[in-house]
Amino acid sequence: MDLITILSKKGVLSSGDADRARSESKSPEDIEEILKSYGISKTDILSAKGEEMNIPTKEIENPNIPMETLKYIPEDSANYYQVIPLGLNKGALEVGIVDPENIEARDAISFIASKNNVPYKIFLISKEDFDKGILAYKGLSGEVTRALSELEEDLTDEEKEMISLKDENINRKINSVNIIEDAPVKKIVATILRYAIEGEASDVHIEPMVDKVRVRFRLDGALHTSLILPIKVLNTVVARIKILSDMKLDEKRKPQDGRFSARIDGRKIDFRVSTFPTYYGEKVVMRILDQAKGVKPLDDLDISERDLKMIKEAIHKPYGLILISGPTGSGKTTTLYSMLGEVDKESNNVLSLEDPVEYNVEGMSQSQIRPEIDYTFANGLRTTLRQDPDIIMVGEIRDKETAALAIQAALTGHLVFSTIHTNDAIGVIPRLVDMGVDPYLIAPTLILSMAQRLVAKIAPGGGKEMPIEGSIQVMIDKQFVDLPEEFKSSIPKGNTVVEAIPTSEFPKGTHGRIGVFEVFKMDRELENIILTNPIETEIWKVVRKQGMFTMKENAIVKAIKHEIPFEEISGLA
Repeated sequence: MDLITILSKKGVLSSGDADRARSESKSPEDIEEILKSYGISKTDILSAKGEEMNIPTKEIENPNIPMETLKYIPEDSANYYQVIPLGLNKGALEVGIVDPENIEARDAISFIASKNNVPYKIFLISKEDFDKGILAYKGLSGEVTRALSELEEDLTDEEKEMISLKDENINRKINSVNIIEDAPVKKIVATILRYAIEGEASDVHIEPMVDKVRVRFRLDGALHTSLILPIKVLNTVVARIKILSDMKLDEKRKPQDGRFSARIDGRKIDFRVSTFPTYYGEKVVMRILDQAKGVKPLDDLDISERDLKMIKEAIHKPYGLILISGPTGSGKTTTLYSMLGEVDKESNNVLSLEDPVEYNVEGMSQSQIRPEIDYTFANGLRTTLRQDPDIIMVGEIRDKETAALAIQAALTGHLVFSTIHTNDAIGVIPRLVDMGVDPYLIAPTLILSMAQRLVAKIAPGGGKEMPIEGSIQVMIDKQFVDLPEEFKSSIPKGNTVVEAIPTSEFPKGTHGRIGVFEVFKMDRELENIILTNPIETEIWKVVRKQGMFTMKENAIVKAIKHEIPFEEISGLA
């Protein structure tokens, strides 16, 4: 049946209008416009076309298709074949197509799907909805493309040559700076930063390659390509960022560090910037530090009730050493800031040594170390002790000298917070011993040890329940087999965990990250172990008796509560 017959049978189109439509139609292409002139809705026409072609239909209600979905089909291909990715549903890519009879378009979809190793399902969409959906591409890439066009028009050949900044003549440098400050370059950088912030990225990577510049955002711990720029704009973009960060424009052979602030959507955002010379040009990485949401209260860090109680007891002690362990990017510094948010900064002198200062904390005197001028953690700690401190935060204990000074500060009546690189909380003690700290100094000073990691959170609607049975039940039972009975009540009662499944808004089924923690405190029995036999197996026996949950076990608890996907547990020891 043709379109007019289907609409007539549905009672949407009268027999008289059907006859007139047939007589007015000169080609199959103008049928739809004629039907619309008779008051037939877009939805009815689309439904009838789907029935005629035996293909499901879909209307685009929200044109804000996520960048993660758009990346499956490039904008040029979407425009050429009149197809658009609509989202992921149960692991399959849903693709809207204007003309399902276009064999080239269907072949292109099949090729793209196989290249991305994802199954796909085709839906018929209207031309109006396609035009609405294609606007989603006009976000980051669209804005930057327009700015690039403006830049190309604004620059003469002589000016383009100046942008290279190879000539160190002061007049040419000044001219080059004026060009770099032109609106198009500002717009490119500002647009990249704005989309990174709106997308809740933690870092922006601008990376030169052989024939292009790749811009990647770090989202939930993983890097994603968000934009490709022509290689010829690398120097202008890097120079603009250097100007903002107060770096040397003519220094391209050595790495540089800097920072700048901007007010975006009424919020003050800090950017920590690092340049790195590569074979194809300078790479730039910008860490995004959102003052409004960077430092959470300690109660909002998803720390268990037992662990939170121990932490709060420790940070209100008059002296001692509190250490947080974890790899780079595990949220240690954020947790330190949250702890320092709990201390009384009105009646205490609170000082910090940081590399770098990430967030400004009101009431705390923060200092940026500078190894290039011999202002290190160790040298800074010596100076800090002459500042009459009550509480000291040392960004990281990296060497024997810093460890010894931190221990000495804790012994002499100061509360010291710091981080250290070990695999877990109990590894902190052997690590201090390896650094040359005598066990008899560790026992009276270390009051709390903590380790943490960040794992993916389940996105709204992105979880599929799995029963806790079979191998899952065996794994959980085995994990907690040596936990004392009095602490097993802390394991939540639940019959299911969840696995991450893609949604139209969150292609991985996850959104954001959450911390998993392990914490133990010093007690008499542990002090005795440190003084007699400070090896990890013996320390483990004592902290397990205290009721310590490992990071993996904390993740299991969060999985049973449906806060994280069960598969996140496998990445923890």
